[in-house]
Amino acid sequence: MDLDRTTTALLTALFDPKNAAAWEMFDRRYRPILVGFARNCGLKDNDAAEIAQETIVRFVEEYREGKYDRTRGRLGAWLVTIARYRMLDQKRRKGVQRIERGESAMIDLDDERSVTAAYEAERRQAVLREALDELRTRSKTDPKTVKAFEMLVYHGMTTQQVATELGMSAHDVYLAKSRVAAKLRDIVQRLENEYEESPGDWESTGRRPSAGLEA
Repeated sequence: MDLDRTTTALLTALFDPKNAAAWEMFDRRYRPILVGFARNCGLKDNDAAEIAQETIVRFVEEYREGKYDRTRGRLGAWLVTIARYRMLDQKRRKGVQRIERGESAMIDLDDERSVTAAYEAERRQAVLREALDELRTRSKTDPKTVKAFEMLVYHGMTTQQVATELGMSAHDVYLAKSRVAAKLRDIVQRLENEYEESPGDWESTGRRPSAGLEA
């Protein structure tokens, strides 16, 4: 079973508590998202790392107890629920009205829609980072082409600035942006499916996380 490829395969492998590779993959995939998500909710770095750890541990416990029923919702929604309650607990312990890290980072933890949006924003960034890494390391795309795209899109440089720095014509820079964007769209779409597949995909595995159990 290729754990790198689908969330369904990964979660199926997690039925085995001795499958260290599956848990390591789960941790590697979702911990950075949870840390970034907690930061987006206004937590400082240490608190965000703590929330991510608590969320993963809690998910492991509930998963092994058969409480995670994927037919009732996506994995991300389950993680958001756990993390949100952990952050609310932290807020109560600290006796503050709102966890914050500067005015622009404030998110009302009682607003489930805002909290979910914050998680989704971080998940999309994680998918894009992975897509770019795959494009750099696993494709035959010219590194200069990828560099041109990053300089334009992520560093906000002008076409002429990129062309001058990389020794390309302006036309070649435009082509580089178009080619990389097209390839990224394909990779991102595949990764989106791998990170968050539909609940019905469990039918193809012949197993359910909580078959015969109530969540």
